[in-house]
Amino acid sequence: MAVLMAVVLGAELIFGWPALTEAARQLRTPHWGWVSGALAAEIVSMGSYARMQWALLRGAGQRVSVRRHVAMAYAAHSLSVTLPGGPLFSTSFNFRQLRRYGVSSAEASWCIALSGVLSTGALILVGSVGGILARNTGSWRTLLGYACGAIAVTTAVRLLAKHPLWLDRPVRALLGGVNRVRRRPPEHGADWLLGFVNQLRAIRVHPVHFTVAVLLACANWLFDALCLWMCCVAVGADQINVVPLLIAYCAGMAAASVPVVPGGLGVVDAALVLGLVAGGLTSASAVAAVVLYRMLSFGFIIGAGWLVWLLLRHRAKASGHHAKAGDHPAEAGDHHAEAGGHHAEAGGHHAKVSGNHTRVSGNRVEPDA
Repeated sequence: MAVLMAVVLGAELIFGWPALTEAARQLRTPHWGWVSGALAAEIVSMGSYARMQWALLRGAGQRVSVRRHVAMAYAAHSLSVTLPGGPLFSTSFNFRQLRRYGVSSAEASWCIALSGVLSTGALILVGSVGGILARNTGSWRTLLGYACGAIAVTTAVRLLAKHPLWLDRPVRALLGGVNRVRRRPPEHGADWLLGFVNQLRAIRVHPVHFTVAVLLACANWLFDALCLWMCCVAVGADQINVVPLLIAYCAGMAAASVPVVPGGLGVVDAALVLGLVAGGLTSASAVAAVVLYRMLSFGFIIGAGWLVWLLLRHRAKASGHHAKAGDHPAEAGDHHAEAGGHHAEAGGHHAKVSGNHTRVSGNRVEPDA
């Protein structure tokens, strides 16, 4: 595999060397105003994704600050695109952070799953609209198929949420098989899982918040595409139309879903370059625009995300140390309380003795009287 990749890269360098040298020249003298605009668009794109999750949780009755959602979005994105098996680490990180902020396990799982569905659906919607504007009749079928699938999934989830007992038999049958493999009792975990479903049943999102979340999911992709367009303008490739750029962008993002290498390096870049060349750019301009776009969307955002992750980890450790340190005074207080109890008991004994002495002295007084 490594030999094949080396051969492919070598061939690309040989045949694409003139375009690469021209692209390097264009990258040395970009229009910095457009580069700043592209960076701002990328930051707004990340903020839109974070606010989408914020809108979903707010609609479910949870109030986690936007600042915390933005921090989670940056850190989770960096984990997702740079680590092997990154989406698993990203999902686990998001879940732990939401639980740390007081969100229930059901609401955290629901928010993470629904935000992923909305994000994927928004990309399909943007790509379908781009295909329709380009008069691609196949995009109608894609958009219609996604709409039917979304309606079917939504209807099924609503029915199951209203009638969770429908899941009783399937859940127990599935857990029975899993528990046999794990050598556990057949009913192990059934009550917890059905209780989790009942928690999901209680989640209700106001239609206004859901609509806002859908719009923010679309804004996430559109501002990212705007960043790519500004990168094209920054290197002097402003002759590309919006529709071909949108189709090239969606093709590149679709290629990013194939987990071949972290961040889709090489795969996404090739898809974007080919799409931009098909849209009318020269090879040199396409390469320069894609390199600049990836420097912002991958290099800058991923670097910022890892810094945020380190900061969040440091704060989590610090809060853990404070919690442990807080336990020691409590233990010391317990010891003092116990010591006080012993003193109180000793005082009680002294009081009893003193009482006895009083009675004795009283008895002594009585005969004298």
